[in-house]
Amino acid sequence: MDKNQKVESVAQIKAMIENSTGIYLVDYQGVNVEDINQLRRGFLKENISYKVFKNTLLKRAFQEIGGYEKFEPLLVGMTGVAFSGENYVAPAKVIKKYFKEKNKFSLKGCYIESQFYGADQLDNLASMPTKEEVMASIIGSIAAPASGIVGAINAVMRDLVSVVDEISKKKAA
Repeated sequence: MDKNQKVESVAQIKAMIENSTGIYLVDYQGVNVEDINQLRRGFLKENISYKVFKNTLLKRAFQEIGGYEKFEPLLVGMTGVAFSGENYVAPAKVIKKYFKEKNKFSLKGCYIESQFYGADQLDNLASMPTKEEVMASIIGSIAAPASGIVGAINAVMRDLVSVVDEISKKKAA
C-alpha cells in the first residue's frame, strides 16, 4: 500500500468515525469466510457498517481525531470495526448473538458517543433497549393517561345515559 492509498484509507476511516454514534472493535480470529458473510448480513440488516482495516491505519485515524485513547492497546491482532448510526446498541446485539452461536468473534471494546465500554460490558450493552424501543415506551407512557381520560369520560356518559333511560322507564310506567 503506497502513501497515497494510506492517506485515503485514513480519511475514509475518519469520515466513518465522525458519522458514527457507536464504534465497536471486534476480534475476528478463527472466523471463516462463510461465517463472516453471515455476520456481515446481520450487521447490514441493522444498518451497521462492518469493515476491516490495518491496525496502524486505525491507530492513525483515532489519533488524528482524538478522544479514542483507550482503543490504542486493543488494536492488535485481527481487528474488525463495526460503525453504527442512530441505533448504537444494535452491534452489541449482533456480536453477542453470533458469539453465543459460534463462540467466536469477540468484542474488544467500544465507544458509544464519547463513553468507552470494555469487552466485559457486552452483556449490558446488548440488553439495552434500542432507540425505537425507548421511543415506543415513551409514546405508550404518554398515551396511557389520555386513553384513561377517554375511558372515564365514556363511563360517565354511559352512566348518564342509563340514568336517563331508567327515569324514562319510570315515567312510562
